Amino acid sequence: MIVVIVLGCNGFTRVSEVFAEHFGAVGAERHYILGHDAGASLLVDGELVAAVEEERLNREKKTSDFPLNAVTWCLESAGLRFSDIDLIAIPWNFSAEVLDGLLSDITSAPTTRAAKSALTSGIGTLFTEVVGHDAILADFAARTGFTPDPDKVVFVPHHLAHAMTGHYMAGMKDAAFLVSDGRAERFSSLIGEIRGGRIRVFDESTIGAEYSIGLLFAAITRYLGFVPNNDEYKIMGLSGFAAPPSPNPFLTHIVELREDGRYTFCRPLETDNPRSFEPLFEQHFGPVQDTLEYKARVAAAAQEMLTVVTSHQLRALEAKTDLNHLLFEGGVALNCLNNTPLLEGSRFDDMDVGFGASDTGIVIGAAVYAWVNHDPDTTDIADLAHPAHLTAPTEATDGTDGTDGTDRAGSAPPVTPYLGPEYDDSAIERALRDVRDRVTWSRLSDDEVVDHVAKLLTEKVVVGWYEGRLEHGPRALGHRSILANPKFPDIKDVINTRVKHREPFRPFAPIVLETDAPKIFDMGRKTRSPYMTFVFPVRPEFRDVIPGAIHVDGTSRVQTITDHDTPRLAALLRRFTTLTDVPCLLNTSFNVAGEPIVCTPTDALNCFLGTEIDYLVLGNQLVTKTEPSA
Repeated sequence: MIVVIVLGCNGFTRVSEVFAEHFGAVGAERHYILGHDAGASLLVDGELVAAVEEERLNREKKTSDFPLNAVTWCLESAGLRFSDIDLIAIPWNFSAEVLDGLLSDITSAPTTRAAKSALTSGIGTLFTEVVGHDAILADFAARTGFTPDPDKVVFVPHHLAHAMTGHYMAGMKDAAFLVSDGRAERFSSLIGEIRGGRIRVFDESTIGAEYSIGLLFAAITRYLGFVPNNDEYKIMGLSGFAAPPSPNPFLTHIVELREDGRYTFCRPLETDNPRSFEPLFEQHFGPVQDTLEYKARVAAAAQEMLTVVTSHQLRALEAKTDLNHLLFEGGVALNCLNNTPLLEGSRFDDMDVGFGASDTGIVIGAAVYAWVNHDPDTTDIADLAHPAHLTAPTEATDGTDGTDGTDRAGSAPPVTPYLGPEYDDSAIERALRDVRDRVTWSRLSDDEVVDHVAKLLTEKVVVGWYEGRLEHGPRALGHRSILANPKFPDIKDVINTRVKHREPFRPFAPIVLETDAPKIFDMGRKTRSPYMTFVFPVRPEFRDVIPGAIHVDGTSRVQTITDHDTPRLAALLRRFTTLTDVPCLLNTSFNVAGEPIVCTPTDALNCFLGTEIDYLVLGNQLVTKTEPSA
């Protein structure tokens, strides 16, 4: 029996430098354009055995750098060497055809000759030095010391990597899909279906990057004073503080819906001027003001616009497929406030938004794509590695290049988000000894941890919760979390101000046992929400029970948990509920604003000691500070 080992890899050594030099990107924005959420994954004969974002290891938020640490950890965790890898999957396919298309787009763009010349030069440098096939192979060799066989490197179109991520996480069952993000190689959104492992894209509905709803939302994010391609969730949070204006200027003056689920803007986005739409925003909303009222009004309008546009796409998808299950992937899918009305307004029975819906997950989808399409009886897979018809998603009507993939389609091992590094008792104890003058600790059994922490959480305290393997994706899902009691109305303010150091309007998510969730939240057609990707109204009888976990609009971004997925956390919640009659715990990521979620025990201790977190559960160690936080 042949075992196929696939390494997924996303990230580029010089991409941020090139965007700074040739495209005017400044500060952290250099990392948020292309290759952000760099990371690696490892698929062994179809089983996802490891995945981690580079930022968790190099501690640079949303880094776009080549994921050397992530690649190294994935291989070492499985006891493998580079020579053991059968395929390397890259979730981008910047082919020569894509370059020609981009240059054609620039030539036809309504901009000055000087701007076109600068863009053409910048794109040429980007391809030659960073994202072209040869540049990626050279980058891999330079950073790892291993020179890959070009015939064993699979360049997967970005959006197809997104689609395969959702397909794998949903058990590889047949499904329709919507992928939407800022931009891929040339496009920003597409719809299609996956049957028997074969991808079909409905070409006539593909959206070019010049009309990207993700980039327009990013432009609004920038306009309101936040970081584009990073802080869009702040717009989502702000939108709850206001009703969208009627009529909505975004829908009456900027976005125009077209046939087949397509849409355009009143004019294309300008690659060389990310602020090109700001005069329009001011024209329709008035001069920008640094007030909650103004920002909330614009945010509410943007949120409504997003729902209208994506619902329009789904109506087209419904007309083109008879499949009843929907996958929503790409950065836009992380707008969880949009996801519930999107499902409820459609005919689909259910919708999955995975823990890797953003670019964190594309290393998984690219690896799955390479595995599904690999014929182990074929020694020369060059045609699979460089399929000409997949140079642009609009041409991808059959994503398998003639291989049916049916021996691998339709089944996949259960997928867990807990795919990253884990640290044993000795590593935890070493980290504790390094700060022994600042902390005290005691070792407890699992049952003692559950009982003791449940009792602590009956009071207004904040607990760092650290156990097991690091979760993958942008959400803390119970292994690197901060927990608190949501019965206190001001607990959100305590955590935002004293722990997270972030804006006071930001809400927090409740965790709830999957069996209890429908009693507390109006979940519509959903029965579970394990990855915090859906928002639900809180039922009236529970609004006074969990006020700290309810946003100003009466909703909560819910994470459902089970004994199977997170046994100790589920036991803690069950014990806490017995003591308090409160059926939820507040959960937020274990980090402070601007930093990645903690990975190592030392990371956790640094965050604990640098904030007003009251207690830290570090594996089976209960940690307290020798002196109160400043």
